[in-house]
Amino acid sequence: MERAAGATTAGSAGVAPEDLLGSRFLRAAATDPGRIAVVAVDGETTYGALAADVDAVSRAVAPHQRIALLARSDAASLAVTLGAMRAGVSIVVLDRHLTEHQIDRATALAAPGLVVTPGGRRRTVHERIAATRQRTPEQLIAAGRDAPAPDAWATPGDELLIGLTSGTSADPKLFVRGQASWATTLDRSDAAFDVRPGDVVSTPGPLDHSHYFYGALHALTRGATVDLRPVEAAFAPGAAATHVYLVPTLAVTLAETLGERTQPTVRQVISSAAAWPAAARERLARTLPEATVNHFYGASELSFVALDASTGRGAGDAGPRHPGGSAEREQAAGSAGILFAGVELEIRDPDDGRVLPDGEQGIVHVRSDMLFDGYLTDDGLVGGPDADGWSTVGDLGTRRGDRLWIAGRASDTFTSGGINVEPADVEQALVGLPGVREVACVGLPDERWGAIPVAALVVESDPTRPAVPVGPTRAAVRAHARATLPQPSRPWRVFVVDALPRNRRGKLLRRELVERITRGAAREVL
Repeated sequence: MERAAGATTAGSAGVAPEDLLGSRFLRAAATDPGRIAVVAVDGETTYGALAADVDAVSRAVAPHQRIALLARSDAASLAVTLGAMRAGVSIVVLDRHLTEHQIDRATALAAPGLVVTPGGRRRTVHERIAATRQRTPEQLIAAGRDAPAPDAWATPGDELLIGLTSGTSADPKLFVRGQASWATTLDRSDAAFDVRPGDVVSTPGPLDHSHYFYGALHALTRGATVDLRPVEAAFAPGAAATHVYLVPTLAVTLAETLGERTQPTVRQVISSAAAWPAAARERLARTLPEATVNHFYGASELSFVALDASTGRGAGDAGPRHPGGSAEREQAAGSAGILFAGVELEIRDPDDGRVLPDGEQGIVHVRSDMLFDGYLTDDGLVGGPDADGWSTVGDLGTRRGDRLWIAGRASDTFTSGGINVEPADVEQALVGLPGVREVACVGLPDERWGAIPVAALVVESDPTRPAVPVGPTRAAVRAHARATLPQPSRPWRVFVVDALPRNRRGKLLRRELVERITRGAAREVL
C-alpha cells in the first residue's frame, strides 16, 4: 500500500512532534552515540550505529503507509520499528503464533506495503506473502542507505502501529494505536519506572509480545541499554540489570536462574498479565533485595490503567507508594493498584450500563489520553472509545477510591504465560472430534504459567457396553489441536467427565469444573 494522506488518529492535541517516540530516541542517541543501546545474543549495538540503521529504514519505508514486521530479539528488528515510527509509517506487528488463516486475515485487512521477516524464520509467513513484498531487516537497512529522506516525518496525528490482541481466537482483533497515545504512555512510564541513561533494562521475552516490545522501545527513549537476551544470559553471574520486564512465566524462570544468588543492581521489576504465583513472588523478593516490584493492569487497547507497587517484599515494599504503612498494604491486598495519572475510571452495570458506586462489581470503563483508536475491520475502524472518550475490554472490576480490583474477564478468557486464551475457540475446535458430545476448556492453575489450558470432554458410550466410554485418544486430541488451534490454545492435558457442571439455566460452571479436576474427580486421558 502506498503512503497516502490518510485519516489521523485521535488524541493528538497537546502532543508536539518532538514528543514522539522516534524523536525521543534520536535525542538519546545524539546525547551519547557511543553508549551501548542493545545487547542481544548476536552481539552489541551502540546508539550511534542503531541511529544510523533507523535513519536508513525511515528512508526505505517512506513510500509506504504500513509495513508488517515479524520481529526477532535483535537490534535489526528494533531499527525497523523505530525507523518506521520515525517516518510516520505504521507497523503491523505480526505474532509468531499466527496460523495461516490468521496471517491471511491480518495482512488482508492491514494491507502492508512490505512484510519484514527474519531470514529462515517462520516459513509459513514467507509462504503466505508474495516474494516481491518480503524483506529481511538487513535488506531494508541496506536499501535505505542511499535513499532520499522522506518529504515529512511523523506527526502526532499519524497511526503508529497495528497490533493483534493477545487472545488466541480464530481471528484476533487488529487494534490501532496512534503516535500521540504512545507519546503520552511514554510520559507515564518516565514517571513510574525511573529509567535513567546508562541503566540496563532486561526485556527477556519475544518482541512480538507487547509487554517486551514496549519495554525495549521505552528504554531506548531514555538512553538505557536494552538487554534482549533470555533470562539465563541476562542474569548470569556478573550481569548488571537495573530493570526487568516480566510476566508470571518468566518470573519463575528468573527465580530459578538466580537460585540463592541476590541481584542487588535491580531497582525495578515491571510486570503485567496475571498476578504472580506466591512462591515466585517470595523468591524474587529474596533475590532482588533492592527492587520495587511494579505490577500494572492495562491492555493493548487501554494502555496503562492502574499500578500496584506493593507486590514484592524487597526494599520497594516500604517505598513512597505505600504512605499508609502495613495497614494500608493489607487493605489494598489483591488490588490491581492505584490509577495512573490522567486515567478516569467508571464501573458500570453489565446489564443496563449505569455507573455503579464504589464497592460494587461491574465492567471496567476507562477514559484517558492513552487509549487506542479502534479495531481495523472490513468496515474500517470500529469499536474505539465512545463519543465521550470511554472504552472497555470487558474486564470485571471493583473500585474503592483511587484503587481498582480486577476480578477477571466478563468473558471466560484466561491468561497462560502472558497470552490470553479464549475457551470458546478451543471448545469449537474439539467438539467436532469423533465420539465427543461436549467440550469445556478451562485454565488450570499453574505456578509457572499462571494457568494452562486443559480440555474436559463428555464422550459417547459404547452402544454394546453403555458403561464404557468411547472417545478420542490423547494423541488424537493433540493432533487435531495442532491442525486447528494456535499453539497457546492447545490443551496441555485432556480429561473425561460424566457431565459438565452447569447451573439451572445451563451455564457452564467453569470454576467448579476447575475444582473437580484439581481434586482428581476427572479421569485424565493418557
